[in-house]
Amino acid sequence: MPFDFSFVESRFGYILPSCEGLMHLSPGSIRNNLSTSTRSVVHMARSYGPYFDPEYETLSIRINPPRVSVDNASCKDCTLVKVDSINKPGILLEVVQILSDLDLVITKAYISSDGGWFMDVFHVTDQHGNKVTDNNTIGHIEKALGPEGYTSGILKTRPGRKVGENSMGDYTTIELIGRDRPGLLSEISAVLANLHFNVAAAEVWTHNGRIACVLYINDNCSSLDEDEESRLCVMEEQLNNILRGREDDESGAHATFSVGSIHVDRRLHQMFFADRDYEGGCLEMEIEYPPNSKPDVRIESCVEKGYSVVSVSCKDRAKLMFDIVCTLTDMQYAVFHATISSDGPSASQEYFIRHMDGCTLESEAEKEKVVKCIEAAIRRRISEGFSFELCTKDRVGLLSEVTRVLRENGLSVTRAGVTTIGEKAKNFFYVRDASGNPVEMKTIERLREEIGQTMMLNVKKVPTSAKEPETGGLAKTSFFLGGLLEKFRT
Repeated sequence: MPFDFSFVESRFGYILPSCEGLMHLSPGSIRNNLSTSTRSVVHMARSYGPYFDPEYETLSIRINPPRVSVDNASCKDCTLVKVDSINKPGILLEVVQILSDLDLVITKAYISSDGGWFMDVFHVTDQHGNKVTDNNTIGHIEKALGPEGYTSGILKTRPGRKVGENSMGDYTTIELIGRDRPGLLSEISAVLANLHFNVAAAEVWTHNGRIACVLYINDNCSSLDEDEESRLCVMEEQLNNILRGREDDESGAHATFSVGSIHVDRRLHQMFFADRDYEGGCLEMEIEYPPNSKPDVRIESCVEKGYSVVSVSCKDRAKLMFDIVCTLTDMQYAVFHATISSDGPSASQEYFIRHMDGCTLESEAEKEKVVKCIEAAIRRRISEGFSFELCTKDRVGLLSEVTRVLRENGLSVTRAGVTTIGEKAKNFFYVRDASGNPVEMKTIERLREEIGQTMMLNVKKVPTSAKEPETGGLAKTSFFLGGLLEKFRT
């Protein structure tokens, strides 16, 4: 009987004879009719093992897609964001990350992810305490937390720091960690400016005498020239020399290039955790935090349910829940239940956790480490004293000039951020004096007199104690700064 050359496409992308045709062939005929490509498939299967469909990872999500609702009717004071989906490791952090990146304030939350299903309710407001009514924001929440967000990778790739299309181009990510000292950020930015690299986005944190930075830089040249690689090598060498400082400094300071998309805030927490900043050790640079900002972290056992209960009480602030959940997740703990509540200036959070291997926290050493790590995560984002905000046209050397003026006036940067949208750069700096103390008003006035009065710079004073008056959390003062900011325009 003649061979029926009906063909079907295999999952490997090769063409194989149909089963109907193979039924009428002898073993020898089958071997003769197998193409070279088919033999390759057999060889691949034997050599490399079974084939796994890449879409299998999202199969459960497609069968049971997450349900997201943004409810503005049930509560008069806030917006309810409800998320129901299949449970998976790290899902709580992903959800909180999306809400935090939108600058939403989580006033209450109820978390339950026991039994394979994830059910959360978040009470959120905008930065002014109002409901979330912006259609673009609501649409982004529904898209990012819905089926499309889980299957398209939105949750994994959102960097959490804006870089405009015009200034982003091809950028390089640099991570820096080392011992902090007055003027260090000025030295770092001067190296970049001298090598004609522009800082398109950045986040800088300091804690326990250590500094961690994530910088997005791009080339000032119109195209990537041949000497860019050599300039990157020079930049890496110079940054490492600056971070190490003294020759006898063995604190693990280094500058490295990062590959792939990262979430900046989470990466900074990971860098500090790897640096073991929670152990302290650099007391001469450590800031004395006011009593009202000292977190109270306790760990108890819930024997009947098989959980360890982490209770946190501290002063409420933006992204507090993100920082705590991020720390627990990166320490390989899973959150099964949680309740979050903010009562005025105070926050109370309770997490029912187990290690990823299913064990609870048994030893006192493990409990002590978790307590220290959560306390460190909370304090990394606490900034006291004055903050400066400026918005101007972006250009190479902008960050270098701003930090140089702050350094020359005896101010040390404790936290900073750079955001670029289009051709506009928005920078903020939290500062203290070189000894780590709050900046005196006479220093601010001297800075104002020195620079001039032609461009607006927003200055905010963060209260250092609960007794000081607050206006929306910040007592604001503003003045005109000229000279320096005038030349930023050009």
